Amino acid sequence: MSVTNPSERLSDVLVEDDPSDGLWDLVDSGWADEFLPELPALRLEQDPIHRHKDVLSHTIAVTSQSPARLRVRLAALFHDVGKPRTRSYEHGGVTFRHHEAVGARMARKRMPKLGYEDELTTDVARLVFLSGRFKGYADGWSDSAVRRYARDGGALLGDLNDLVRSDCTSRNPRRVVALHTALDDLEERISELARDEALKAERPEISGDQVIAHLEIEPGPVVGQALQFLLELKRVEGSLGEAEVLTRLDTWWAERSN
Repeated sequence: MSVTNPSERLSDVLVEDDPSDGLWDLVDSGWADEFLPELPALRLEQDPIHRHKDVLSHTIAVTSQSPARLRVRLAALFHDVGKPRTRSYEHGGVTFRHHEAVGARMARKRMPKLGYEDELTTDVARLVFLSGRFKGYADGWSDSAVRRYARDGGALLGDLNDLVRSDCTSRNPRRVVALHTALDDLEERISELARDEALKAERPEISGDQVIAHLEIEPGPVVGQALQFLLELKRVEGSLGEAEVLTRLDTWWAERSN
């Protein structure tokens, strides 16, 4: 039965604790054929990577085990829709190269027809586009690659990592543990790099030129020592204002000179 806004019915299913029965009902009842034909189309695709009988089974499993947040659930639902259009046998076995990019375009086209707003559509399409970026991390990523992954994820980074973590439906416990361990490691590296960059970006409240002018000294190592003192002061006590900083600098200089 048609509804004025198909997104309402789909969203009601997706935010359930376990949406698997509801998603299968949308497919088996013919609702998806009318409003979301990309979903039943996955039933015909065999996926040698995940070893489900078809990509549809994998998609519903991934969606069901992802966090019950609408944006993540929609991204999980659309994350493999590009596979039917990218299936190839040219590189030895079945491949689905660039299916994430194709799927992102399909999500961007389908979601407004379902009745979803532009902002949510853009976010979901972005998550689908980035959903395959984590592949290869276990083979070794440089710090630059980790920064690029975090930068590309941006405000969606948490949702992206939740989507990646959910995209493992293997019955092999060691494979699941290996993926989660690798993702934990990536998240820790992202945090460490962010902390390092924040520290490097810190500046004392006054510049080296101001230190030179105030203390009436020549440029040299002592200026760096003064700036380091002022930076530690800021870390401990926060912003004090220029007048107070200069007073503290005078005290430091006097103690150093004695």
